[in-house]
Amino acid sequence: MSRPVQPVEDFTTTCMIMGFVNLLWVFVLVFLLWGFPAVIVLAVIMNAGIDRLRSHLNSQA
Repeated sequence: MSRPVQPVEDFTTTCMIMGFVNLLWVFVLVFLLWGFPAVIVLAVIMNAGIDRLRSHLNSQA
């Protein structure tokens, strides 16, 4: 028995919010363990990785 294909919900907003929540608790944990300079270093490393991923994805398009 075949059923028609139905569209699914868009979970983009939910995914972005949960990503922010996870990033926030990781930054808080790093801050509590090693202090503010470690959070800044982690943020710079993550920013460089995101920029590299963005340039890689743009070059493929």
